[in-house]
Amino acid sequence: MINVDFFITDKGYLLGFEIYGHAEFKENGYDIVCAAVSSAAFLVANTVSEIIKVAVSVRAEDSGYMYLKINNNDVGLCKDILLGLKLHMLNLEEQYPKNITVNYVEV
Repeated sequence: MINVDFFITDKGYLLGFEIYGHAEFKENGYDIVCAAVSSAAFLVANTVSEIIKVAVSVRAEDSGYMYLKINNNDVGLCKDILLGLKLHMLNLEEQYPKNITVNYVEV
């Protein structure tokens, strides 16, 4: 199962995410759930770091692991893109409940 942990402040602001695990919907190279999660996560990471130009802590590994965290003072700049990712992940969780789970970690 893919786990998506969103980092959230005590006031409900999103500060990033951590994604790990495998969807196991289909074999490697044919897994649409994995592809949907990976593509969306990389879109957000690239948008935050290269388009919005926010200093971000990001790490991605070939195993499917990805970590992204912004600073508290950049919440306003990244709010919409992170909310969009959250909505996308929640929709995937609804469609594929055996393959992806969305969680919240207070930071």
